[in-house]
Amino acid sequence: MNAAPGIALNIADGAVLSVSSGQDFHASLERIFRGSGWDLVQNHTLASSFSSLQDTTISIVICEDNLFPGTWRDMLRHVLQMDDPPILIVTARLADERLWAEALNLGAHDVLATPFDATEVIRIVGVAQQRWRNSRALRSGKGKAAMAVGATR
Repeated sequence: MNAAPGIALNIADGAVLSVSSGQDFHASLERIFRGSGWDLVQNHTLASSFSSLQDTTISIVICEDNLFPGTWRDMLRHVLQMDDPPILIVTARLADERLWAEALNLGAHDVLATPFDATEVIRIVGVAQQRWRNSRALRSGKGKAAMAVGATR
């Protein structure tokens, strides 16, 4: 598969988890990610997404704001308890400043408005992927060693 412009992917990059009860949500992300190099895992409920997070290396979760029952806050609480947490991106039809401020203050990476703008999705997922890689490298000690080498120069 071809990666999105400027984004080099490898097998260790994990998949993107799409969490929404709406099939249009998943279909839209499928179209956007087609040929991007990202594997897309689709779940319709929080419970099924929690199973996917256990069974698959997930680097990014794109989660609808309201998942009856539950919300993106439930997803955030779950991923923050993981040893290798994915990056959470919240989506909403009404992605206003209140939601954006709340989501970022609680630990989400970003908020995307729906319907999706393909360019914006690819840009935000690309940045989130790099953030996930960096945090993973820091946890493994590789990032600390690289930072120590850079500090001695």
